[in-house]
Amino acid sequence: QVQLVESGGGLVQAGGSLRLSCAASGSILHIHTMGWYRQAPGKQRELVATFTSGSSTNYADSVKGRFTISSDNAKNTVYLQMNSLKPEDTAVYYCYARAIPFLGAVNDYWGQGTQVTVSS
Repeated sequence: QVQLVESGGGLVQAGGSLRLSCAASGSILHIHTMGWYRQAPGKQRELVATFTSGSSTNYADSVKGRFTISSDNAKNTVYLQMNSLKPEDTAVYYCYARAIPFLGAVNDYWGQGTQVTVSS
């Protein structure tokens, strides 16, 4: 199985920055996609940014130009640098991975979530 462990959330003022990290561990054969989703109170979970094994990135329109996703493939870790944060970025941020474990088929995995709160 694959486990995702997130870190880096917290409280920041509007205009500030935070960096989230997510490390994948376990019996991993291949990671196709890693990235971040978020869920604000009363709203559906939405994509923030993803990074595929082909070095392709995908961002939500609301974060383009402010957030940057990157990865360290050797460490199976993905990062989300969040700059110019806005109160509307407040949400629980979930790490996501689409991966193939050594004994099993491709599956989607989620971290436990990390709270990001942006004060105005």
